[in-house]
Amino acid sequence: MVPSEKIIEVKQPTQTKNKLLTYFSKSINAYPLPKRFPFPFKYEPHPLCLMACKELQDYLKHQREWEHNFGLVVGKKGKIIGKMFGVLLVETEQKEIGYLAAFSGKLAGGNHHSKFVPPVFDGLEEGGFLNNGMAVLNQITKKIKTLEELAINSFDPKLVQLKKQRKNTSIALQEKLFDHYHFLNQAGEKKSLRAIFKNTIHKNPPSGAGECAAPKLLQYAFQHKMKPLSIAEFWWGQSPKSDYWKHTNYYPVCIGKCAPILAHMLSGIEVAEKPF
Repeated sequence: MVPSEKIIEVKQPTQTKNKLLTYFSKSINAYPLPKRFPFPFKYEPHPLCLMACKELQDYLKHQREWEHNFGLVVGKKGKIIGKMFGVLLVETEQKEIGYLAAFSGKLAGGNHHSKFVPPVFDGLEEGGFLNNGMAVLNQITKKIKTLEELAINSFDPKLVQLKKQRKNTSIALQEKLFDHYHFLNQAGEKKSLRAIFKNTIHKNPPSGAGECAAPKLLQYAFQHKMKPLSIAEFWWGQSPKSDYWKHTNYYPVCIGKCAPILAHMLSGIEVAEKPF
């Protein structure tokens, strides 16, 4: 049987310029490091990833930097939105061990928060094409609503033209957004989101592709010359419509949005075989 883990003496952390790399609060020298990256779509979280997740959960309980309603506090204002969080166990070029943290989508209405890696592409950037494009779409929608309130026939040429314009503008904006997502792998090779999904069944990326925690974590690791060792994701907050999501439970990486992306990003990295 080939051992899946190796025990090494972990180098003690030194001062680092990378503020998003978190070192463990306790010694981890007694823990074995993974020999291979886990099969991301079905795995048992590594003990060090579990430790990292517990530290992150403790941070979520006590931080006061931002406000987000996870539905865990009775009477808290704002829409209840549970969130998937992830940690990536990494090894730096200096052979130090630590972890990165990420959240899926947006958190507290934003993309950037201390302790968490940034998005692969920031569509919320002020003055960016996405915000400008959304403003144009909103203007078209207002015109459509005004005409509909006047009880104009749905086949009215002006209304038909506006709806066609809105659809074409929306498609063009979505395609431009996809083209701005470029994912790295260990070798530094970049690939756009549309190129990644080109040979899949659906051909086009699904909405929200690239916004999950796993791609964010791997992207940041590769950008900063860190070696990914293992990953774990957990749900934080109330469950949405499906009872599948449970507070603090661990989950594999999603297949629909992430499988094609991770096929590129994990290229060249030894990944464990799919467990039975």
